[in-house]
Amino acid sequence: MSSSSTPPSSASSSAPRADESAPLSLCAREPQVPAERLVAEMVPPPRFDQVRFSTYIPDPNQPSQAEAVTVLEGFATGLGGASGADSSARGAGRRRWFARKPAAAPAGPRGVYLDGGYGVGKTHLLASLWHATPAAPEHKAFGTFVELTNLVGALGFQETVRTLSGHRLLCIDEFELDDPGDTVLVSSLLAKLVEAGVALAASSNTLPGKLGEGRFAAADFLREIQGLSAHFRPLRIDGEDYRHRGLPAAPEPYSEEQVTRAAYAAPGASLDGFGQLLDHLSRVHPSRYGALTDDLRAVCLTGVRPVPDQSTALRLVVLADRLYDREVPVLTSGVPFDQLFSEEMLNGGYRKKYFRAISRLTALARDGRGLVEPGAA
Repeated sequence: MSSSSTPPSSASSSAPRADESAPLSLCAREPQVPAERLVAEMVPPPRFDQVRFSTYIPDPNQPSQAEAVTVLEGFATGLGGASGADSSARGAGRRRWFARKPAAAPAGPRGVYLDGGYGVGKTHLLASLWHATPAAPEHKAFGTFVELTNLVGALGFQETVRTLSGHRLLCIDEFELDDPGDTVLVSSLLAKLVEAGVALAASSNTLPGKLGEGRFAAADFLREIQGLSAHFRPLRIDGEDYRHRGLPAAPEPYSEEQVTRAAYAAPGASLDGFGQLLDHLSRVHPSRYGALTDDLRAVCLTGVRPVPDQSTALRLVVLADRLYDREVPVLTSGVPFDQLFSEEMLNGGYRKKYFRAISRLTALARDGRGLVEPGAA
């Protein structure tokens, strides 16, 4: 890693000591995730284990934030009362995968939709709703849109309907539709769940009537979008990105030697070349990215560079979400995160995903400073 311009003493000081353990590697992991784990993990991620409405601090300059708390608290209260699923599960001692007989569909929207910019606390509020809903954990589900489609892929459509129809509430975070196939799939699934009496809550950076805007204009796609929109009452949340509000700018990437040294020194850290990681992600299904990060305490990446294409970029977005959910600090060398995606990508139909990824990776990079500068994070 040293060059002819690097003094020998500097290169020597940056090399790992013989008594330091080799770091982990994401590229060496090929996790297998059974369907049962996908179901069991339909709960708020570790970052949101302890959040509640009372821990959400509304911006006094953004009245829509306090209004959202009030509306969602009332929504949770309205979900009280014993459901057929709760009654049938008493004494069972385990999750029941088969639902009660579907109830008549209620009048009006059976869901609430949190729409707002990046970092205004939509996931915090959605997780708080899950925690506040008076039902046992096995009778309410929480997952991202990607995780929901992965669940259908693992269980099959009918089994997913049976599994979730016994729930009182389904929360869907990052509700952004990527293709017409996903749109039709989710529209059909939610229609079945609403018919079964399941309440819905979702969050995204786009109002439900405009999901997919700028991506596809097929008539079938637009018709499905309108059908999805009918299930939700939109709730706008304004504000600036709390992940960077009043905080210093994200640190510049470190040198490769600094990143390598930190990876060897930090227990539970991984160390991978960025290009090799991108190649590895193409061989691992996105539903396994959470398992890919199991037990990691930090992710160290060398040679970060702009991603070459849209498919690679979207896989990186999913990994960024899983790292953020698990509060895994990130330390990198190479280009800054705001240079990961091309101008064409940032102006295209998936721009909301990319800006979210930049926001989240920047927050994790700020956390990662402590690996090189103790006390800085």
